[in-house]
Amino acid sequence: AIDISEYLNVSSPSVTKMVQRLDKSGHLNYEKYRGIMLTEEGISIAKGMHERHNLLVEFLKMIGVQDNIANRDAEGIEHHLHPETLKKLEEFVKAMKKNNKINK
Repeated sequence: AIDISEYLNVSSPSVTKMVQRLDKSGHLNYEKYRGIMLTEEGISIAKGMHERHNLLVEFLKMIGVQDNIANRDAEGIEHHLHPETLKKLEEFVKAMKKNNKINK
């Protein structure tokens, strides 16, 4: 929890409170002073988040946004897009790649 706190620049009590909530919801297993492990459900959600982020970064880079800015902007918008929007964006990116409209 201390490492997470330092990495995210938030207080240790805030991290502990969130970790406890995620433990109760079944997304991770937390034992005080022993560590944190994601559950299968937690891993699945994390992978989905990672894929969503990468899709947005890829799209932003396709339209000419620099890597560091694309990553930062993706972090800001990925939580606000409707699943249907993400689906259409994914279809668009795949179609552009398939038609060689962008650099792969």
